[in-house]
Amino acid sequence: MATTLEPAPDLAPAIDRVGRRLAAALPSGRTPKALAERALMGRLMDDPALRAAIFRFVDVRPACRDERDVARHLGELLAQAEGSALGQRGARMATRRTTRAATAGVAALGVRGMAHRFIVGEDAASSVPGVEKLWRSGAAATVDLLGETTVTEAEADSYAARCAETLRTLQAAAARWPSQPLLERDAAGPIPRVNLSVKVSALTPHLHPNDPERGIAGAADRLRGLLRVARDTGAHLHVDMESFDTREAITELTLRLLSEPEFRAGPSAGIVLQGYLVESPDHLERLLDWAQARDAEQPFTIRLVKGAYWDHEMIEAARHGWSSPVIDGRRACDRNYEALSRRLIDATATGKVRAAIASHNLRSIAHAAAYADARGADIEFQVLRGLGDDTLKALVADGRRVRCYCPLGDIVAGMSYLVRRLLENTSNDSFLSAQASGADIDTLLEAP
Repeated sequence: MATTLEPAPDLAPAIDRVGRRLAAALPSGRTPKALAERALMGRLMDDPALRAAIFRFVDVRPACRDERDVARHLGELLAQAEGSALGQRGARMATRRTTRAATAGVAALGVRGMAHRFIVGEDAASSVPGVEKLWRSGAAATVDLLGETTVTEAEADSYAARCAETLRTLQAAAARWPSQPLLERDAAGPIPRVNLSVKVSALTPHLHPNDPERGIAGAADRLRGLLRVARDTGAHLHVDMESFDTREAITELTLRLLSEPEFRAGPSAGIVLQGYLVESPDHLERLLDWAQARDAEQPFTIRLVKGAYWDHEMIEAARHGWSSPVIDGRRACDRNYEALSRRLIDATATGKVRAAIASHNLRSIAHAAAYADARGADIEFQVLRGLGDDTLKALVADGRRVRCYCPLGDIVAGMSYLVRRLLENTSNDSFLSAQASGADIDTLLEAP
């Protein structure tokens, strides 16, 4: 059963003040590129059939062998967008001999352009310029190596090796970056310049809900090795959370390893809390109790997100006849997120926990900022590369500590990530879509 959290104090005036200030600092979005992206987003939100066809094309594009293959898949998928005039027109252009090549070229360039918007580089070395550019602009980064569930031990070894290489490459580069006091120290102490996010499902082929101990055993040595590299290079290692049925195994693995004596002095490390889960208040209390009791020199970072697997969780629950593990309804989810934010921010007073508030929702950000200001707490905000770029600039302009989540990898490995981000960006229930559609500031800051 969920723990009852403390009610919010009267933050309304401060939330309104911070929210309006951040909104005023958002880039105008009137560049030709921004206007084109807004027009495309609006078109996809208004045309579900076209949206589904485009997302399927994005998914299959990396497997296309040549231009003719691109045109064939594009034409077939757009033809399935029944009821979409634009989809049918695109299907004709993709199959007509005189326009086929040009249509395929534009589509391929479009997918690549979208991928580059979300992905900072194809490997560790190529990610350095993008991460350094962020740093020089006043924002930190956490790098995530793309690649979903592994199915072999060799794939897991390869993922772990690439993570270790990324930590070393970024740490060597970061030594040459200029000083950024806000990004390098908070009330709890020094903050590493380099930050890597890892997925446990990529560290073992044995992470399954029906045998969590096997998954823990399978990933333990590889995650332990990455913790050692992070400790020895002075970097931060963050463990991402994935679907609900693997949450317990991921949590147990992370807490067990960080409790081992060799990690008492470091590295800086953390985990993700998904605020859309019904059980998230209890889960937060468990993490806070563990951090409080832990004998360690580094605070434990908890990144509070809303969660990116909502559709998956609902489908899985319905398929098995389970109660849904996710909170039903955006407003209820936002209320829970605000309650968790306050509890997490209060916990930073112990010095044993760091709070990272990850959201693109102006109201959620303004609420956390106003509460932290009222409590005198020192927190960090996090956004996703490609979706939260404007929010990042506004937070930097407001003097807030902000970190950008930057995926790294090739376009094939990145497709499932890219489709999830596109779904998030174009959902009719999305804050980003409301913002893009021109909702006024009072609506954007409305209490959930």
